[in-house]
Amino acid sequence: MRRDRFLLVVTLAAILAVDAYFVLLPRLRIWYHLPKSGCTCQGVDGSTGHGGWVRQRQPNATSGQGSKLERLLSHPLYNIRLPEIAPHERLLEKEELLGYYKKKVTRWERQQKLYVEAAAASNISLPGQPVTFDTNASWLKFHLGINRYALYSSDDRSIDMLLQDMRSASVIGADYTQDEKALKGACDCSQVVKPSGHHLKLALKLQDFGKAMFKPMRQERHEETPEDFFYFVDFQRHNAEIASFHLDRVLDFRRVPPVVGRLINISREILYATHNDDLRSVFFTSPANNTCFFAKCLYVCKTEYAVCGHPDLLEGSMSAYLPGLSIAPRISIPSPWIRSYTFTGREEWEVNPSYCDTIKRLYPYSSGNRLLNIIDMAIFDFLTGNMDRHHYEIFTKFGDEGFLLHLDNARGFGRHSHDEMSILAPLIQCCIIKRSTLLRLRLLARPEYRLSDVMRDSLGRDPLKPILTEPHLQALDRRLEHVLRTVVRCVKRLGEAQVVVTDFVEASMGCNP
Repeated sequence: MRRDRFLLVVTLAAILAVDAYFVLLPRLRIWYHLPKSGCTCQGVDGSTGHGGWVRQRQPNATSGQGSKLERLLSHPLYNIRLPEIAPHERLLEKEELLGYYKKKVTRWERQQKLYVEAAAASNISLPGQPVTFDTNASWLKFHLGINRYALYSSDDRSIDMLLQDMRSASVIGADYTQDEKALKGACDCSQVVKPSGHHLKLALKLQDFGKAMFKPMRQERHEETPEDFFYFVDFQRHNAEIASFHLDRVLDFRRVPPVVGRLINISREILYATHNDDLRSVFFTSPANNTCFFAKCLYVCKTEYAVCGHPDLLEGSMSAYLPGLSIAPRISIPSPWIRSYTFTGREEWEVNPSYCDTIKRLYPYSSGNRLLNIIDMAIFDFLTGNMDRHHYEIFTKFGDEGFLLHLDNARGFGRHSHDEMSILAPLIQCCIIKRSTLLRLRLLARPEYRLSDVMRDSLGRDPLKPILTEPHLQALDRRLEHVLRTVVRCVKRLGEAQVVVTDFVEASMGCNP
């Protein structure tokens, strides 16, 4: 009897050892990038879109040298290179783009000449505002770098140059954004959700003919959104736009246009730079002798809704514009997990736990990457606390397989003391996630790459630092743990093969032992 027990134990131990060697260890190598014996280089092949990716292991990838952000960016997961992108995978061709903007510059110069002549006829002198159209401008490189996979590549140096240009280039023109112009100053005050609100976004034209959307500071960094506020009446925060861009880069999504903080002289760089009489008309001087302005929309055309400089300086976010819709059309699609924008209504996903089963049968979520990209976006929004994702946009050129643009993130980072789990509904209900996304999230949960630490380092490079308070940074770590626990629960219920979708796999790249 004892001999039989001994043989049984030995047999089970042998089976366990074989299972660990042939099953568990290879998985650990993939998840944590353990080097295989004798092989010093590794590669990945794209299995769902990124064909032929080459990943290069960087020296000192996990050494103690440098900041956590630098170590993160040197990790193999952040050094996946695309092959040469085919012409049809680029959003725009250079000659087409340059021809388009040269016509716009000519039109701008013609309009400027008419303004100067009209002013001279009225004995008013206007300062010259020459445009320096440089075909190598950083914003043009940004537009030319957009492809079917992301807004920019991880090693695109023009992005940092674009951030520098947006924070320092001279402003030569200011105007309302196109969506606010479409309102023509009118709002339906019977509607709960107003089409143009307290955010006061403006389009600023820079001296190199680049264009940025300016959102002024409306709320102090330490202030939390009041508990009684609905998400659709919340303030829009300039620092949330900045922080969301940095988080998007840290997650390696690269779906948020570049954003940087800037101090604007609202008299010189908005009031005196605009030719829009409606915009001029909303400027006034406050009792404290500060220059202020308020929104064009009639329901907030009151001085109590204004933003004011100190006395003229006002901080805000500068978001790079995407190429114009006439040359790079985009479509806006309602999110399947859109929220109810009434005080009492509820959407189907809020009451039906099996809602995702229906979505999976509908085009375009029934195949391809669209649903996986929706879940990426839900994770991103959950980390920022943004409940206001009612639509998403895609470039029409890339069709159903194009990435989702993560635009308009100003309602994030409102409450650090609350984690809104309903934002994660796509992940919770569908129980699927990209392997690449999961690997990066796991990496950012490790102490040597902690999300709050790399975000603190990244945000410290913005001129308006600190962008987020410490409680908001700590909330990122807490919410990341929520995401990972959600995935663990899904795996326990359905199995890893059903939950984790492989969007790239390890492949031999000819390494010699």
